[in-house]
Amino acid sequence: MATHVITGAGSGIGAAVARRLGERGDELWLWARDAGRARELEKQHPGARTLVGDLAEPERLSWALGHQSPPDRIDGLLHIAGVLELGPVGELTPAIWWATLAANLMAPAELTRLLLPQVRAARGHVVFVNSGAGLRASAHWSAYAASKHGLRALADSLRAEEAAHGVRVTTVYPGRTATPMQEKAHRQEGAEYDPDRWLTADAVATTVLTAIDLPPGNEITDLTLRPGG
Repeated sequence: MATHVITGAGSGIGAAVARRLGERGDELWLWARDAGRARELEKQHPGARTLVGDLAEPERLSWALGHQSPPDRIDGLLHIAGVLELGPVGELTPAIWWATLAANLMAPAELTRLLLPQVRAARGHVVFVNSGAGLRASAHWSAYAASKHGLRALADSLRAEEAAHGVRVTTVYPGRTATPMQEKAHRQEGAEYDPDRWLTADAVATTVLTAIDLPPGNEITDLTLRPGG
């Protein structure tokens, strides 16, 4: 039985990954922004444990984790949570930039730093669920794409640093996926939302599980998914 820490397990891709791992009997530690959200996650994913800390405030995660007891070994640290705010560069305020970078880049970096000893102990796997925006940027997507480009750099550096410790690092780049975040993106773009056009959260979850289930000594570094015809 493997032990996983998962952010973003409340909806979308994160919920699909947590459900799939829970169904096969893995031990889940789900990250929650506060105690109320932790109770919701425990109901949504029976048998899962929770860790509490606000990813919007990465500078406080060390304090938050210091008052809890995370697992001693972590086979999978799965960064799936994220935030999205679209708008032209000429209108995005520093507050939007800070909030986007904090949740999408700085929090994964800090959480990885804090839990890296447990990942090393298990010769575990760090997975960053990125985005197609982590490979290319479009109009009105600058803040989100910048955070995801940074996340790609974080993963690449971590992989180079931790290979000697047996830690595997995978980045998954899903195209548009039928999730609440995608629905929000369509509203901000002024576009009609048709979930049938896009990837399913379960399809992305299958990709994540494919990466973490490879035998030891094998590593998928980058995976890109796109909706098919």
